[in-house]
Amino acid sequence: MSSLLPSPRALNGLTLLGCLAALAGALYMQHVEGLEPCPLCIFQRIALMAVAAVLLVATLHGPRGVGVRIYALLTAIATLAGAGIALRHLWLQSLPADEVPACGPNLDYMLDAFPLTDVLTQVLSGSGECAEISWRFLGLTIPGWSLVVFGGVLVVALIQLLRPRRG
Repeated sequence: MSSLLPSPRALNGLTLLGCLAALAGALYMQHVEGLEPCPLCIFQRIALMAVAAVLLVATLHGPRGVGVRIYALLTAIATLAGAGIALRHLWLQSLPADEVPACGPNLDYMLDAFPLTDVLTQVLSGSGECAEISWRFLGLTIPGWSLVVFGGVLVVALIQLLRPRRG
């Protein structure tokens, strides 16, 4: 089975391309389709950028042995953070209208007015704008597709963590 897998460097590079494609899709939806991202969408993008950064370094470095596993672990950690945010976002979207939290100030204002820890707490608790569903494809909303991307990256990270060492 392991002989069917691409090299760790190639697998990291392919996964990086997938992350970049997802980020390009998000930017297209924002700047061409006019869908403004809510705070939770922005934090999912940040998590995906962190995943992409780890994958870029791993691809350029091309480690062997334990180095492959270290990059895979870092990728998994960033991926799980992004997946957690996407799950929170999906949960907010599933709430009945009368249980949706009230809309708060926008992210730019919060970053200017509050300490970062307060901003993170407020954003992760969600707001009304995060519960709005403005786009669907194949029945999934934007955070649903984010979760699919994070799930795919997590599978690759687990493959890298568990792949047999070459002698």
